[in-house]
Amino acid sequence: MPDVRLASPQGTWILLTTVLGSSMALLDSTVVNVALPAIGRDLDASLAALQWTVNAYMVTLAGLILLGGSLGDHYGRRKVFVLGVVWFAAASLACGLAPTSGVLVAARALQGVGGALLTPGSLALIQASFHPDDRSRAVGLWSGFGGVGAAVGPFLGGWLVAGPGWRWVFLLNIPLALLCVPVALRHVPESSDARSHGRFDVLGAALGALALALLTYALTEANTGSLAVALTGAAGVAVAVAFVYTERRRADPMLPPGIFASRRFTAVNLVTLCVYAAFGGFFFLTALQLQVVAGYSPLGAGTALLPTTVLMLLFSARSGALADRTGPRLPLTVGPLLCAAAMLLTLRVGPGASYPLDVLPALLVMGAGMVTLVAPLTATVLASVDASRAGLASGINNAAARAASLVAVAALPLLTGMGPDAYRDPAAFDRSFDRAMPVCAGVLVLGAALAFTLVRRPGPGCRRPECHIHGSVTCPPLETGESGSAPRAGGGRSHRPVTD
Repeated sequence: MPDVRLASPQGTWILLTTVLGSSMALLDSTVVNVALPAIGRDLDASLAALQWTVNAYMVTLAGLILLGGSLGDHYGRRKVFVLGVVWFAAASLACGLAPTSGVLVAARALQGVGGALLTPGSLALIQASFHPDDRSRAVGLWSGFGGVGAAVGPFLGGWLVAGPGWRWVFLLNIPLALLCVPVALRHVPESSDARSHGRFDVLGAALGALALALLTYALTEANTGSLAVALTGAAGVAVAVAFVYTERRRADPMLPPGIFASRRFTAVNLVTLCVYAAFGGFFFLTALQLQVVAGYSPLGAGTALLPTTVLMLLFSARSGALADRTGPRLPLTVGPLLCAAAMLLTLRVGPGASYPLDVLPALLVMGAGMVTLVAPLTATVLASVDASRAGLASGINNAAARAASLVAVAALPLLTGMGPDAYRDPAAFDRSFDRAMPVCAGVLVLGAALAFTLVRRPGPGCRRPECHIHGSVTCPPLETGESGSAPRAGGGRSHRPVTD
């Protein structure tokens, strides 16, 4: 049994290490959007290259995060976590030194691999290290400090872009890693899962990531109308079919089809796809709209986005407690509708937009909507499966959110007629933004309708989330399984699916 106490010096070091590691990934997911216009100007990049600056990271992270959890459980959580931090820092250095947009995109893909190794491990280390009496408080502190990191991200990103330059958005990760790694090696105990059998669904992970990459490329480049793009899209569909076929036939698949026998789990993941597709498109385009059209500086744009995350930090725990009393159906219906209203309010953000009159109201409503829905969504995911599969269910839901976001970032410019240089033309970008926000709002309304129709109250005694405080706007918080197991691939066919 783990016996490290939170009040001990070792407990403080463990908490510091895991917060530093998770903050690297959280900061990176929030600061890059603010830096996109500066990256485009400096590297003479097209809009498609800016889309890939976001999506290359998301493709590898979403495709490999379950595999990363399995590797930690088998080979040692500290070992894989440290490897992830070092990998992430090395890729960040490559991003910061990238001479062209192509090199930057490739480095971002490598950065996502590092994120997939360290992200599941940071929470799993806490679960596996602390005494059971201190574990809940340690998780609360970890998620709270991580949320603060997510909130600081846009502000910090804007300050770096306006000051030393956009490259420091990536180079910032290096000193964090230099502090994190030696502390982890000296103070964090190694742990693993004795039940881990060492069989990894590498083929499934590779097929999943490849399918996402091919389909994202086809959507991003579809406006060229070339034969190569059509063939890439067809190949993406074929690889996705091969992924499903492979997962159905493997004894220990990364994405066991049996978990979707739970109708509630399937329904809440459909809601997740809708809401995080809209969120991904919203935050990608709004960071550009504030700078390209409204004339905000990078620092001003980053600061402008703070209210949404601050509201989540302040009220996410209360929202989860309220949802426990009302059931998930109401918040999962009302939350997306509030976010849809917020996106329609952003239509007021144009040239010379006033922050208190045009920008802040939309972000406050957006924050209220996210507060309302994110905690109940996570709770419903965990309550929809057997407790032994909680980590897997959380990992699938987290990966689904990231995949939805990257598809939205790829598809929205296509759907709204953005040309390759749209971000250089304020009038053209403003017109496309005005077409994109109603599309995002419509996807949220669809998510609300799915929640109202399909989501029901879980039964008594279900697993509850341990991350009560969170501030990430890019994906729902991860949860571990039993005994500190990270969100992981596998599951086999021996587990009885929940069919509620």
